[in-house]
Amino acid sequence: RKYRPTTFDDLLGQEVLVRTLTNAFELGRIAHAFLFVGVRGVGKTTTARIIARGLNCLGSTQPTVRPCGECASCTEALAERHLDILEIDGASHTGVDDVRGLTDAAHYRPTTGRYKVYIVDEVHMLSQAAFNALLKTLEEPPAHVVFIFCTTEVRRVPVTVLSRCQRFDLLRVPQEVLAEHFRRIVQLEKARIDDEALRLIARAADGSVRDGLSILDQAISHQGGVIEAPATREMLGFADRTLVFDLFEQVMAGEAPVALA
Repeated sequence: RKYRPTTFDDLLGQEVLVRTLTNAFELGRIAHAFLFVGVRGVGKTTTARIIARGLNCLGSTQPTVRPCGECASCTEALAERHLDILEIDGASHTGVDDVRGLTDAAHYRPTTGRYKVYIVDEVHMLSQAAFNALLKTLEEPPAHVVFIFCTTEVRRVPVTVLSRCQRFDLLRVPQEVLAEHFRRIVQLEKARIDDEALRLIARAADGSVRDGLSILDQAISHQGGVIEAPATREMLGFADRTLVFDLFEQVMAGEAPVALA
């Protein structure tokens, strides 16, 4: 949370998405419903929050992908208390009544901002009845409403909903990008890390910034601020590479009993 991006300049590995959204906002072609798809920890909810702030930023005379972060609207949003930016957890608000409450409220004008923005995380968890209740509003959305849906399982989202959203697929972040990002964080935390330990953590993150940060935090705590490869490998449960090669050579030499001893 401490290192969550607050602007697109800080978002890792999603250059195509950022460029497309930037062009759309500059041309005034803002969709009434976005769908962000990707594995956990690649920036779906973060992207949704940046867009929500940009739609209502008072530091710009129109919606922007570069919210100022300093106006009353941005500070309220960053503190997660903006009256017109509502986040709903689809996993715990799955029913038709939850969605009807949302769609009914959507018809009222924003309290302070330009737009009412509804961010629905894990949207695939909604029931079929809930999706059906949402369709009417997606077909004829009020001009002042933007829906942003996030999902890790797009196959569970009905085609009727998909067809009414502008879809973006967020990519797994490349290992080298993660490694460089984690190196900067280690420096900010006044810790130390060797190159091999950094590579191991970036590899274990499997493209997820959030997972990688969790592993890095664990490594800093586990190793007292000096992160080295052997202890990191042990923490992650990775086998020592030398032992693996020795085992492989013994098996290939027909010495399986020795290898298994």
